[in-house]
Amino acid sequence: MSILYDEAIDGPLATFAKTDVLDDLQQHIPTLTLLHREEDLRPFECDGLAAYRVLPMLVAIPATQDEVQALLKRCHALGVPVVTRGAGTGLSGGALPLERGVLLVMSRFQHIINIDPDARTARLQPGVRNLAISEAAAPYGLYYAPDPSSQIACSIGGNVAENAGGVHCLKYGLTVHNVMRVDILTVEGEPMTLGAEALDAPGFDLLALLNGSEGMLGVITEITVKLLPRPEVAKVLMASFDDVEKAGQAVGSIIAAGIIPGGLEMMDRLAIQAAEEFVQAGYPLEAEAILLCELDGVLADVDDDCDTVREVLEKAGATEIRQARDDAERAVFWSGRKNAFPAVGRLSPDYYCMDGTIPRRELPRVLNDIAALSRESGLRIANVFHAGDGNMHPLILFDANREGELALAEEVGGKILELCVAAGGSITGEHGVGREKINQMCSQFNGDEITLFHAVKAAFDPQGLLNPGKNIPTLARCAEFGAMHVHNNELAHPDLPRF
Repeated sequence: MSILYDEAIDGPLATFAKTDVLDDLQQHIPTLTLLHREEDLRPFECDGLAAYRVLPMLVAIPATQDEVQALLKRCHALGVPVVTRGAGTGLSGGALPLERGVLLVMSRFQHIINIDPDARTARLQPGVRNLAISEAAAPYGLYYAPDPSSQIACSIGGNVAENAGGVHCLKYGLTVHNVMRVDILTVEGEPMTLGAEALDAPGFDLLALLNGSEGMLGVITEITVKLLPRPEVAKVLMASFDDVEKAGQAVGSIIAAGIIPGGLEMMDRLAIQAAEEFVQAGYPLEAEAILLCELDGVLADVDDDCDTVREVLEKAGATEIRQARDDAERAVFWSGRKNAFPAVGRLSPDYYCMDGTIPRRELPRVLNDIAALSRESGLRIANVFHAGDGNMHPLILFDANREGELALAEEVGGKILELCVAAGGSITGEHGVGREKINQMCSQFNGDEITLFHAVKAAFDPQGLLNPGKNIPTLARCAEFGAMHVHNNELAHPDLPRF
């Protein structure tokens, strides 16, 4: 496994014994649930990126903030690394545990503290499911906008840690745009509040820094999110294309027409066929690509926007355009897209889900380049993505039981991410870096930038105990990866900690 955690390189050196840590935690926090037997640890050995597995040393499942605080203080005193885990639905190995560390599971923190319909906010514990927020806000005519495909299971704490997106992030933003305040505990167990319920807060914008920090800066204990009024109406158009490139060009044409859809999604032929077989969403099996375009707002505006988008799609070469007749058919159209990942999982024993972002104008070219990689490698690739903001999710199909196929899938995935960077994009749009993309961080950023990231990490966590070995590579690792030039075998700013 080429991306597994290497404590000798990427994390603090362990000088403790498992039994000593277990005894210490049981003595100082007798109420804390601690798992230490192999059969109890096994369910926590991976997150949603199931290809990579590590058995944690210990699993802690606290029920109160006092227990979390006490755990952090003891682990800090002992020099024991801590990885925080939410629902375990992440797709980049961000919650991959450590053989020599404690996995802190926040799943019991599921209380919705308060919904304020006048202020349009909700205060939540980090274990609250994404979908549960909208369900609780529905009686007030409100909802929470970011909606990852895993929203039925993923937790809001994990959403903040990974800066999750979703189908509707084009119009309504990512998690960072919908969170107002976050309460955290530092690595020493000290409470800290970032942001405020006001429109602005004094000082540096540490709230934005925490979003997407992947558990490296603190442990989230409470979150305040914005709630939005439900649109008066939402309508969906589904357009079929006989060429993937035409569909990609249509995406840019819709935005250029001055329309910002609530959602604008694209699927290629392989993904269409998988989704249709799985959920019978009414997708055209003969199409090379489809676009799903949702328009929401007041009725008059939505009707006008539907007419404009239909004209744009026709000019772009759509072979068929269908509009959902009612909310029930709209839900059916979206069901195929929402279930695309499990649907593709029926086509192959394994698949490797990538997450890169490119400028919309580059969609046709990058899709052609991905098709070329598929032909060269012999691995099928299904493309499902948030076309409106250029966030791509190529799904690389392989069989881990065949020798070398996992390594080949990793190699192809890395090349896809490098295509995204070369096109002016990013190696991640919403899944995070975790362990999966840590080598490609070396392609995205130069040595000075990575050094700055380490300095920020050191300001919050000088010993590097929170989720070490994730997100930010060492400069030595980048030099070994061959994506960064290190002058005279010397690293910049050698006085800074390396995590």
